[in-house]
Amino acid sequence: MSIEIKVPVLPESVADATIATWHVKAGEQVSRDQNLVDIETDKVVLEVVAPEDGQIAEFIAEEGDTVLAEQVIAKFVAGVVAGQELTKEQAEAAPIVVAEEEGNDALSPSVRRLIAEHGVDASQVKGTGVGGRVTKEDVEAHVKQKSAQPAAQVAAEPEAPLAERSQKRVPMTRLRKTIASRLLEAKNSTAMLTTFNEVNMQPIMNIRKQYQDIFEKRHGIRLGFMSFYVKAVTEALKRYPEVNASIDGDALVYHNFFDVSIAVSTPRGLVTPVLRDTDTMSLAEIEQAVRELAIKGRDGKLTVDDMTGGNFTVTNGGVFGSLMSTPILNLPQSAILGMHAIKDRPMAVNGQVEILPMMYLALSYDHRIIDGRESVGFLVTIKDLLEDPTRLLLDL
Repeated sequence: MSIEIKVPVLPESVADATIATWHVKAGEQVSRDQNLVDIETDKVVLEVVAPEDGQIAEFIAEEGDTVLAEQVIAKFVAGVVAGQELTKEQAEAAPIVVAEEEGNDALSPSVRRLIAEHGVDASQVKGTGVGGRVTKEDVEAHVKQKSAQPAAQVAAEPEAPLAERSQKRVPMTRLRKTIASRLLEAKNSTAMLTTFNEVNMQPIMNIRKQYQDIFEKRHGIRLGFMSFYVKAVTEALKRYPEVNASIDGDALVYHNFFDVSIAVSTPRGLVTPVLRDTDTMSLAEIEQAVRELAIKGRDGKLTVDDMTGGNFTVTNGGVFGSLMSTPILNLPQSAILGMHAIKDRPMAVNGQVEILPMMYLALSYDHRIIDGRESVGFLVTIKDLLEDPTRLLLDL
């Protein structure tokens, strides 16, 4: 039985998508619900799974192709086991594939890119795909075989010139293009300004040291810094509603709820999934939610719902060693808080020099809606709450 593999219904506001990665080859046996292909949109990566046990008979869309919702991208034959002959019914359902010459016209875009990157002669690559087509695996195997030549053979040509300098040209992914356009829009369409402060992290480090083991046994997760950052931000947003607002045309929209976006670095780029109603969450719930979002981001499992909304963003460049930065707004939000590396520095305390673990804070904000008084007051509030964490519990 032949089945059409189609692009899923795309999320609202997403017009088209790109074939990111085919995980199977034509003729390869797959099982029901096995992931066949990743389809990348402007926001998330969608997975298309096998409807039944069987195999791909024909690829209609290759990696890098732009596709629309419910477009047919492959032909699937159910019930076929690799290496076995097709039944009469299956043979009639499966399309006939005619072997083509291995010229550039018979190569998929991803294969052509790989051949160009490695400077491979396509005519020397033996194809193992449907109809003798050259696949990415064929090119990679050919490159490995060439690089595995005996060292003696290389040494036999001492007068061979040094390898020329090369460069690699890789098309931007759809997510990377979206990130680029949004960052450029934020720079060009807002009156962005950044204000700085610093915070003594010793009190929070003492709390973590004292209660880390008890917290982990009770809640099953380690007590990190992010939960304190999010709690402090939430309390500061309550006191400065302008920072929790956004501009919509000629109107100011004040949000009476607290949804905080968390910047997460993933293999495909920086994304900002949302923690919702952070004013009702405990430290343990925040830590658990942040961990789940980070894992989903790493595995490409974030959904449109995970990415939608958010009134304020927290980004922690300190985990990568950043000492100070000026974060860019995450539109349509009006402010973003950058946390940085914690470093021991000599500080003046009551007329004495002490070595304290200090961290720089950076608040970038849209000056069209937030004035200097509110931005500085907001940042000082976060500083005070982090330097005296008991105020978070006592709501002071």
